[in-house]
Amino acid sequence: MIVTGGQRNDGAMLAAVLGEIHVPRLGPGRPRTRPDAVIADRAYATGVIRSELRRRKVKAVIPDKRDQIAARKRRGSRGGRPPGFDATAYRGRNVIERFFALAKQWRGIATRFDKLAITYRAGATLCAILTWVRLLGDTP
Repeated sequence: MIVTGGQRNDGAMLAAVLGEIHVPRLGPGRPRTRPDAVIADRAYATGVIRSELRRRKVKAVIPDKRDQIAARKRRGSRGGRPPGFDATAYRGRNVIERFFALAKQWRGIATRFDKLAITYRAGATLCAILTWVRLLGDTP
């Protein structure tokens, strides 16, 4: 989780977020540092984001913007091939959207009254942990 100023866009922080990924393996070995895919909505269908994901060999599950589709059709054979899109994987994006909706139930996270970024990040982390523990329930 990386906290930035409210005026920063998400695309500018993509490289930093992808650089912070460390998923431990179940057995021995180094942690994974590359996700299988990045699932995002149409707002992230920019060339900068797609090229960064392509450079890191990460599958982009991002639908094209309607104006990009129209521009490609207008150009005909010179418009190029549309990027691949996995509709089945994209359906899983609602899990993330529901978590953000749940996190915004915490007034401190929704309004961002915290003056320090570390305090805001601590609140968001605590919200994520409590949500995860609640979902686990009493599983062994």
